[in-house]
Amino acid sequence: MIDNSILFPQPIQAPVKPNANGNKPAAKGTGSGTAFAQVLDQKLPGQPVKLSQHAQERLKSRGITLSDADMKQLEGAVDSVAQKGGRESLILMGDAALVVSVKNRTVVTAMDRQGMKGNVFTNIDSAVFF
Repeated sequence: MIDNSILFPQPIQAPVKPNANGNKPAAKGTGSGTAFAQVLDQKLPGQPVKLSQHAQERLKSRGITLSDADMKQLEGAVDSVAQKGGRESLILMGDAALVVSVKNRTVVTAMDRQGMKGNVFTNIDSAVFF
């Protein structure tokens, strides 16, 4: 009789030694990625905030200008939201409301005070007021 089974070799694993408190250390590449996310969040601050094409069009059509000082203040706000774990934030600066993707450090859309009236902001998890 012929054996038609296929055998797949099992990877060789080195024995895992318990650490000082008797627990086995976590395997690399497993878990929720929390350590990676923390390192990534630490690297993000200081990067410039970009304006999406849509946001640029909205700023222009609504006569909103952002000075270099405004952009620095916006970067600081995005850094603060990132450290607190925010992903999509509404940032109110003077007469402007900016919706920002914190992960991408990009202003997604913008509106003036008149456009804010009666508007519902959805898909945001944080807000910053200046």
